[in-house]
Amino acid sequence: MNESTHHTRLPPALYVVATPIGNLGDITLRALDTLKSVDHVAAEDTRVSGQLLAHFDIRKPLVSIREHNERAAADKVIAWIAAGEAVAYVSDAGTPAVSDPGARLVAAVRAAGLTVVPIPGAAAVTTALSVAGIESGQWLFHGFLPPKSGARRAQLQTLAALPAALVFYEAPHRIEETLADMAAVLDGARPVTLARELTKRFENIVTLPLAEAPAWLAADPNHVRGEFVVIVHPPAAAAAMVDAEAMRVLDVLLGELPPTLAARLAAKITGRSKAELYKMTLALKPQAQDDA
Repeated sequence: MNESTHHTRLPPALYVVATPIGNLGDITLRALDTLKSVDHVAAEDTRVSGQLLAHFDIRKPLVSIREHNERAAADKVIAWIAAGEAVAYVSDAGTPAVSDPGARLVAAVRAAGLTVVPIPGAAAVTTALSVAGIESGQWLFHGFLPPKSGARRAQLQTLAALPAALVFYEAPHRIEETLADMAAVLDGARPVTLARELTKRFENIVTLPLAEAPAWLAADPNHVRGEFVVIVHPPAAAAAMVDAEAMRVLDVLLGELPPTLAARLAAKITGRSKAELYKMTLALKPQAQDDA
């Protein structure tokens, strides 16, 4: 029996479907239902996506849309959607168009006045950030740095002073050179989180000073295997700026409110911990006591 008899026909659109970055159990129910219900699946690599579809017993026509043919292939997808068909797009892993092909396809479909629907799911960048402990919540996703050292260092120089965590993707054959350049250009005392082979059998996540990262890689041949997310934590000055802003807010509030209430409101304004801010009130006004 044809699969289409089991699933409601989707409205004509491009469905941008996130797929697992390693562990197949991370695929969403909505992603599976979408892949079963579309008329065509466009893929970065039909061999990789074909294995994913086969694992879940999904049989759909596959068309390859890679970086080199993305513009031309977009015309075929637009024609399908304009004819009333639903098309899914998947990259090899994770969320399409995030340091992966797909952005040109999405732009072309939108420019044609057609609908694009996101089907969210796994993404290496958010997976790594969730375990990195970036307290400020401020981060910049850069993706891949240039492959040559000179251009890579120049780009790192432009990012060095930003008061935010810097998030990169890197391939195993370049990770040693990239971390060496980071250690040379950025403050070696900045913590860096290296997230390797996320969600896979040999997943490895470590946080250490950036200056020590090259030695950590060299300590074990396995440390350089697999795909990496590299998160350089914010510079110390960024943390100081956050503290200074929190102190300024507290100082204003303490002029009108008791310490407990001032700390509670400051926490809502700055996003900092209420307990931490209450300790700051004692630093600002050691003699201050709650009226209650």
